[in-house]
Amino acid sequence: MTSLTSALSAYRAAFTGTWPDTAAPEQVRFVVLDCETTGLDPRRDRIVSMGAVALTGGEIDLGDTFESLLRVLHNTAATLVHGITRDETREGVGEDEALAGLLGYLRDGVVVGHHIGHDLAMVDAALARHQVPGLLNRHLDTGELASLLEADGAFSGQPPLDDLSLDGLCRRFDIAPYDRHTAPGDAFLTAQILLRLLRLAARRGRRTLSALLEGPAREGLGAGS
Repeated sequence: MTSLTSALSAYRAAFTGTWPDTAAPEQVRFVVLDCETTGLDPRRDRIVSMGAVALTGGEIDLGDTFESLLRVLHNTAATLVHGITRDETREGVGEDEALAGLLGYLRDGVVVGHHIGHDLAMVDAALARHQVPGLLNRHLDTGELASLLEADGAFSGQPPLDDLSLDGLCRRFDIAPYDRHTAPGDAFLTAQILLRLLRLAARRGRRTLSALLEGPAREGLGAGS
């Protein structure tokens, strides 16, 4: 079992040769992450489970995944959403062990998620409880990217993108919402959405990592450029 201290050292070392902003998306390792939690407050609530899957070379890599079930000492109404009971979490690992595994898995990957800010806040709060600084990874929110691409005209000729929820984007891209509200299931659904968004982004001239992360496309970066 890798300690959190040694995992942190290896994690930090991974950033010494990370991807430049000019890297094409297919050259980047995206890590699609989802956390199921006891609630929405990072100060009080805890992570119940984490699931992640990587996307490299423009494809979902099912051989590059991560999953962890954590021990949780208290139960909340969130059980009705994710379905994980306190009894089930008794088989889980300690928070420090789960975090060590996550850092070892993430390395310098660009972390992606739907409303990823919540997941990152929960992970950072968990790390802080062990006197560890927050994550260093760059991150990308699929909801924000979808909205950005709509502003670019990527959905021209289609109905307005008026539902930016995970379920709404699954419907837009005709993705069956299998295994919804589980960490691995939601991570895989989000990875499928990310694939579609990256293809649309390339057509709208967003062909570098910085173009995905920085906001509106520069003038002249149209579909034909």
